[in-house]
Parts: sequence; structure tokens; C-alpha cells
Amino acid sequence: MEGSQRIALVTGDITTLEADAIVNAANEGLRGGGGVDGAIHRAAGPRLMEACRAIGRCPTGQAVLTPGFDLKARHVIHTVGPVWHGGGAGEAALLESCYAESLAIAAREGLASIVFPAISTGIYGYPLEAATAIAVDATAAFLETQALPQRVVFCCFSQGDAAVYRAALANKGIAT
Repeated sequence: MEGSQRIALVTGDITTLEADAIVNAANEGLRGGGGVDGAIHRAAGPRLMEACRAIGRCPTGQAVLTPGFDLKARHVIHTVGPVWHGGGAGEAALLESCYAESLAIAAREGLASIVFPAISTGIYGYPLEAATAIAVDATAAFLETQALPQRVVFCCFSQGDAAVYRAALANKGIAT
């Protein structure tokens, strides 16, 4: 893990990390799918799907909480990022809301640590640099006024993605 402040950066598999919560880049039906979503569902086991079915749906830009089941993380915060349509369809506000809503759940539930993937940058096609700037800005703004979570980790699957996050964090004055 990099960084000595409340925001850190790690490269690896989000499903293997210990935290109070990991964030799932979910779809509106909370059905599991490909990418991070599928990996989290596979690692958490079938009880996660049962919990998601009980919730039903989650609108884009919102977030819901389930137990982590077979994960090392105690909870999963499922948030639905926007599909990229060129930037003129409110995507930035929806993506910012994903981070704010996930962090608000963590604060409300008394969770000290939360791990985020790069929401909407996979199959949903959100450009990585733009999505990363929103992730870092929204997280830093939330942490300015809230005591919890105490630790926010951005988990990147590749070194290339981590370099983009490192640059965005440096632009905010956050050393990694």
C-alpha cells in the first residue's frame, strides 16, 4: 500500500483485500456480471447473490450495502456507475455520486476502511483519466468534512491504471 494519509493506492485484486468494505462496480439489477462485479460475486460466494436479489435494484449513481460473506472484507458496497456516452449525458455527476454515496454509507455504518475499484472504466467505457480525477476529487472533498472512513484505498488492477491514479493524487497534493 502506498501513501501515508487517509487516501492510499494499491495495485492488485480487490477481492483479496482486508477492509471494512470493498466497493463493487455493480449493474442496476445487482446481478453480478463481468469485470470487478463478477470477480466480487465469485469470491463472495452465492450468498452475495441472494442478498442482492433481496435488495432488488440500485439506480445509477446510488449505492447499497451487503455483507461480504466469503470475502476478507466484512461488507460490500455496491454502486452503479454510469455508462460513458461521450460526457454530455450527466456521466460526471453520476460518477461523483457513486463515490459520495459509497463513502456516506461507510460513514453512516461506522466503517473505518473502504476500498474502491476504478468505477465505470471497464465495460462501461468511462475514460480512465477523467474517471480517476472525479474519484480523487469526490473522495478528498468527502474526507475534508467527515471522520469516517479513516482510510480510503484505490485498488488498481494494473500498474498502468495505478500510474494514472498516482498522478491524479499528486495533482491534489496527496503523496503516494
